[in-house]
Amino acid sequence: MNHPYFTREELAQVQSMIKRLIRMLDSQLTVADVNQVDRILRGAVSNGHYVRDKYGLNPVVRFLRTALTLTENIAPDRSMVIATLLFNLARSGYVTVENVRKLFGEDIAKLVKGLVNVSELYRKQAAVEDDNFHKLLLSFAADIRVVIIMIVDRLALMREINLHEDEKFVREISTESRYLYAPLAHKLGLYGIKSELEDLSLKYLNRKVYNQIARKLNETKVNRDKYIADFVKPIKEALDKSGLKYEMKGRTKSINSIWNKMVKQGVDLNGVYDLFAIRIILDTPVDEEKKACWIAYSIVTDIYMANVSRLRDWITIPKSNGYESLHITVRGPEDKWVEVQIRTQRMDEVAERGLAAHWRYKGVKSEGEIDQWMNNVREVLEAGVDGQMELIRNMNMNLYEKEVFVFTPKGDLFKLRQGATVLDFAFHIHTKIGCRCTGAKIDGKTQKINYVLKSGDTVEIMTSSTQVPRQDWLNYVVTSKARNKIKQAINEANLKKAEIGREMLTRRMKNRKVDSDDAMLAKFIKKQGFKNINDFYVELHDRNLDVVATIDQYVEFMKRQTETVSSHETAENFVLVSKKSDEQESDDILVIGENVKGINYKLSKCCNPIYGDRIMGFIASDGAIKIHRSDCGNLKHLKEKYPYRIIKSEWSGRMGKQFVATLRVVGQDDIGIVANMTSLINKEGNAMLRNITINSLDGLFEGYLVISVDSLDHLDELMKKMRSLKGVKEVQRT
Repeated sequence: MNHPYFTREELAQVQSMIKRLIRMLDSQLTVADVNQVDRILRGAVSNGHYVRDKYGLNPVVRFLRTALTLTENIAPDRSMVIATLLFNLARSGYVTVENVRKLFGEDIAKLVKGLVNVSELYRKQAAVEDDNFHKLLLSFAADIRVVIIMIVDRLALMREINLHEDEKFVREISTESRYLYAPLAHKLGLYGIKSELEDLSLKYLNRKVYNQIARKLNETKVNRDKYIADFVKPIKEALDKSGLKYEMKGRTKSINSIWNKMVKQGVDLNGVYDLFAIRIILDTPVDEEKKACWIAYSIVTDIYMANVSRLRDWITIPKSNGYESLHITVRGPEDKWVEVQIRTQRMDEVAERGLAAHWRYKGVKSEGEIDQWMNNVREVLEAGVDGQMELIRNMNMNLYEKEVFVFTPKGDLFKLRQGATVLDFAFHIHTKIGCRCTGAKIDGKTQKINYVLKSGDTVEIMTSSTQVPRQDWLNYVVTSKARNKIKQAINEANLKKAEIGREMLTRRMKNRKVDSDDAMLAKFIKKQGFKNINDFYVELHDRNLDVVATIDQYVEFMKRQTETVSSHETAENFVLVSKKSDEQESDDILVIGENVKGINYKLSKCCNPIYGDRIMGFIASDGAIKIHRSDCGNLKHLKEKYPYRIIKSEWSGRMGKQFVATLRVVGQDDIGIVANMTSLINKEGNAMLRNITINSLDGLFEGYLVISVDSLDHLDELMKKMRSLKGVKEVQRT
């Protein structure tokens, strides 16, 4: 590929890497594959699609290096290598996914499409350390091999940008590597790549610290190697005597790991806890693994004193990612702490390369299984094992099919449930924004509030100060948060309307001198077909009910109630007698007592007089006498219009019957308070609850209880007991 686009050094690198790739993929690549890729790359360079990027990097060199790293460290795989070399050209438009499908097949086209999709996410300027970004990336990738290619490509890029002149670019790449690619590599069991990414990130982000630790480690390497040799000598002798088959490795922890410990422990390099690490790898049958590990544990701890608080038993209970090992920390010579890892060959292969073969993925059922699935995929990363990559070709990557991830214009990333709309997102951000939402701009295009969001959308909410939540909004949301906030906003608005409607009605009634009896009004409202009193007042506020006509209906209703027979009692217990009163010697007084006949009376239902109340009678047009309480609002109205039909009345002795009283109770809207009230009434032997109506408002309840009692004294005692109930604030007779 002779072209001025390449430097002499780059040409040599390209030729060397192509030869190595062809040699390593000899059994998978055909001559046609090689010729097709070569033709496409040459054409792209000639047509200006494969030029150096703005940072001066040669993409041909970069992606060849990525393909070679994939082949050397992961597994020889035709599809992944060809997709790695072509996806950048698909992104630039030189080739299409359909072209790739025709030339190389569906599998490679799928990988190219996934790589292009993921590359689009970077245009959103999202914070890569955001866990939601990780999930969205996996969702866009559609194939786990796409994620693997991305991780390896990042490693190749990190190796290439050492001492790059654009410091900002290096810091951005290093930050992404540290917070996105290293964690992904860890989940997939690519521990070597993960450690190298972390070390390189530390090197580029804090070169001074990195160099200090590297220099110190280099200066002490001879002494450290000698220390490790002296440390393992007695262990080897004891293991040899035990008959265990083993391999032993000694190492110093990675620079990034050492730096993390220095920061966490607040010490310098000399004070780092367990700087050394020894690994004992046992060769033993699977059914004897645990036994062999614990034998090795006892041998080590017999020689060196163990720190029991630092014991980590991941043999009995492996980590969620499949990692198995027994970690102990012992005090070695010179009082230095050394970490000893004990595991079998199988466990070591899992830790280093991935899960053993013979496992097949069968599906992810829940969010909690996703990390486990990611870790199980590690089996495909065993380099050099034929057929391993075939296991993941058809894996389902719809890990987050029940979720949708969207961006704000600033790059913030949010997660919502699948099917969420613009309105859901607006309420997810803030209730005020949701209540004022009029629509949104999705990737610059205006959409309505019921637009269903898709993963990767950039959403800019549009609002208006005149917008208010409506009942039909409940049809446009799927999240419980948005639904609850809409209901709450509508209820709060209705409560304000109801209060205004109540004040409006009360003011008009006062102007017309119409008595506003709460109990009577509640009955009237119920008679109008309203189950909730507030709904009635909202209708008044919204002018759906005419205030004047409503008051006229209420007055007529009161008139009918006043004339309604409230009891089926006959006049057997009443008599109109001549009695001298202190105020007026010759007044006739209606006396209610036992064994008296000849008087037709009716207890007025509007005020429900009971024995002990001060009462008065009113002679109705049919000749019957209506008995009212003296403080009855309707009686006051009747006195003004028909004073000559009013008769003084009083009780005489017990009636031998029960009377009906209506109580208005106000209290805290707590669970169980109504049950406590009804229980109290039921415990009163001479009282009976006949009806109850409860309305809730702003954490309070207002209830009307219709009760049968013997007398006023009995009622007063009952009201006193009800006021003592926890949560009851007010008890009044209506």
